[in-house]
Amino acid sequence: MLGAIDPVATPDSSSGLGIATGSGGWQEFGALLRHWRRHAGWTQAQLGAAVGYDHTAVSRLEHGARRATPRLVRRLDELLSTSGELTRCYGRAETAEADRPALPAHLLRPPLPPGDSATGPVAADHCPTRLPHHDLQCPLHGAAGCQLPPPATALALHAAFCDNPAAPLDTDTVHALAAVLGAQLHSAERAMGERGPGTVIEATLRAVIARLADAPTRHRRVLARLAAEHAHAAGSLRLHGGRPATAMACFDRAVGWAVLAGDPATQVAALSDMAVLGLLDDDPHSSRAYAREIRHAAPGHHWSGALSQIGEARATALAGDVRATVRHLGRARLHLDQPEDASYLVPWLTPAALRMRIESGSAAALRDLAVASNDPRLARRALVAAHTALDLLGTGELPAARAMLTARIADCHLCQDDPHTAVATLTPLLDTPPSALPALVRHELRGLRTRLTAGAPRWGHAVAETAARLDAAI
Repeated sequence: MLGAIDPVATPDSSSGLGIATGSGGWQEFGALLRHWRRHAGWTQAQLGAAVGYDHTAVSRLEHGARRATPRLVRRLDELLSTSGELTRCYGRAETAEADRPALPAHLLRPPLPPGDSATGPVAADHCPTRLPHHDLQCPLHGAAGCQLPPPATALALHAAFCDNPAAPLDTDTVHALAAVLGAQLHSAERAMGERGPGTVIEATLRAVIARLADAPTRHRRVLARLAAEHAHAAGSLRLHGGRPATAMACFDRAVGWAVLAGDPATQVAALSDMAVLGLLDDDPHSSRAYAREIRHAAPGHHWSGALSQIGEARATALAGDVRATVRHLGRARLHLDQPEDASYLVPWLTPAALRMRIESGSAAALRDLAVASNDPRLARRALVAAHTALDLLGTGELPAARAMLTARIADCHLCQDDPHTAVATLTPLLDTPPSALPALVRHELRGLRTRLTAGAPRWGHAVAETAARLDAAI
């Protein structure tokens, strides 16, 4: 039997980002329980003490946010002298829950075949103790904030969930799964291959999906939110590890689960990554289609409009359409100038973090146009955007993003016919072991190497030497 999940009493609940506070059947049961408790003259604390529950558990029952057990219902009938009315209402609630619609078959299949078990390198000291944490929100409480179990407890609950299909899905377990995902994402910032953190995330994802088919209605949204977050994380690791095909499978499935969970932020994050994969495949048409879909995932919001426009700008830049690219960049900035703080969804949608993403995307689009048109003015604009993004990133944050922006800055100098500044900018990055460079950074470096190699005869020995080092790095 699945355990109870605490209700969510935050403004986010109505937006679908928290767990629903009970179906109609359980709300009916809760209202009936409240009626009979008051009729008998009991307080919540007195009734809780009589059945061995805390008064907050009684409150959750009365609000339809906690599922009762048959034994508890029989005991309540006896204590409150209801002549079996609570038992009959319990039966109606169970029947209503059993009539939930079946989920589409594709949402019950993992995006990747079975692999390693969930036993893997999870560093307890990297488990967050509170949410939100970096880009991770609580599947239950959204941006309201919540305390997570101690790291050792979180690891134990995570292992029990993955190893035992009958383990309860209660609030502590949901928090534990989020804590372990946070620890894995923390590790992934320092080791960007798909192994290590990825194996734990993918194994956890399979355990979550296994619960979805038979889960009560009130648990489906939470499980879908967990599945979406884990699938997106797995896809990101696959992408950074140079596995674009399996990354696309993970992102595609993450979108489906995010729709089921009512989680527009994860939908947008996955669609943005799918647009990037289109760029890597040299397919601007597909990339632009994914970017446009972002607006449908979160219609009417400036943050989704900005991300959609910057995705379209990158696609049209790859196609060499200067006019369309400049138009999309302008629209993205217009959206940014509107007062809207979407950090209640995820931390990466704070105004500063969103602006960093838009500036980074602008730098990439303008750099691509500068390469295609051989126009140093576009390269100068790209350089300004890249430096702005780097300043917004903050010292020590997101080393993969920092490496990406460093490569773009070097490329912008090269596009301005300044190879020596480009080489000086690249040198610290080339001191990084090649295995530690994410696939997206290596993709940037490949384009830069092509331009260095072409200009080496007129730029001299130092440039040729750097081009050779780039060959080793990518």
